Amino acid sequence: MSNCRVGCRVMSTKNHPHFRDISADRYDLVGARSWMSNICGPHLLKVPRPERIQFHHSGNVLPSMSTTLGQVEYGTDVTIGVGDEMNLNCYSLSLPLSGEQELAKAGRLLRSDRDWGLIVSPHEHQELTIAGDCHKLQVAIPRAAMQKTLEDLLQRTVDAPLCFQPEMDAVEGASASWWRMARHLVDEMERSRDLYGQLYFTRDLESALIKGLILAQPNNYSEELRERLEIKLPHYLVRAREFIHAHAREEICLEDIERAAGISRFKLFEGFKRYFGQSPMAYLKKHRLTAVRQELLEDRCARNISVIAMAWGFNHLGRFASEYRKLFDETPSMTIQRLEARRGRSV
Repeated sequence: MSNCRVGCRVMSTKNHPHFRDISADRYDLVGARSWMSNICGPHLLKVPRPERIQFHHSGNVLPSMSTTLGQVEYGTDVTIGVGDEMNLNCYSLSLPLSGEQELAKAGRLLRSDRDWGLIVSPHEHQELTIAGDCHKLQVAIPRAAMQKTLEDLLQRTVDAPLCFQPEMDAVEGASASWWRMARHLVDEMERSRDLYGQLYFTRDLESALIKGLILAQPNNYSEELRERLEIKLPHYLVRAREFIHAHAREEICLEDIERAAGISRFKLFEGFKRYFGQSPMAYLKKHRLTAVRQELLEDRCARNISVIAMAWGFNHLGRFASEYRKLFDETPSMTIQRLEARRGRSV
């Protein structure tokens, strides 16, 4: 009798005229890497305990542009490496439904959980570490499909690759709307063939998914797209945002932001709610908390939590810890402990 721990089993590959169901369980490193390489392209897969792999992937491939939507888990801690000669042939987007993952890119460590998705781009060197308890939504969009959609939006050819900001907010704003759309598509394609089996409907949904990503997530073409599509931030919001970013370490108040924007408080609130989905002071607080977290990940020293927090304008440390936990679902010390624990497992 064969040992299932080192074998692999394809659960199903059902062909449909307008999309293809795919699902597999694999229990060895080679099998898991091979399956995902067929979807995303070549990559390194490092596993501290390969005998613990319980890989599962299920999804649908849309034939118009070969976008794949589904869910994936590995069952044990793994690290995926791309770059150099291991270049993906797609943009790989993932959002944990449970558990977490971290992306190491350009000297930064970016955490991803149910509130923050990630984009692994095909043009850069990156390492994605996925916790063993991470079960995540996965969308793979081929580079060719992304480039064609971008050129259609810009109405010109492009030479420079499309590069996204890697972190995607899954709670607020346009990127959160995109994730809700992707999750809805995954759920509905698992449930029904009646509507999602219609060619023209599915093809347009795939196009909308890719266009929505390009428009929702900041990238190196965002400014040109705003100009062409007339999705411009009002000048007063640009002034307000620049003021917040430049003075976030200082003790600023709503009146300071009003003066920098040069408009009434009512119009300022209206603009922030429309374009950023939150009030000016909520935007400032989130910017500060995100900056603190990034410094903690880089500093890696629990002794410096209060120093870093106070440098970003948090004078009441108890309130800071509460707000940090509310945004990131962990305390500042837990952020450092989790990072140290992961570093210890990788040694």
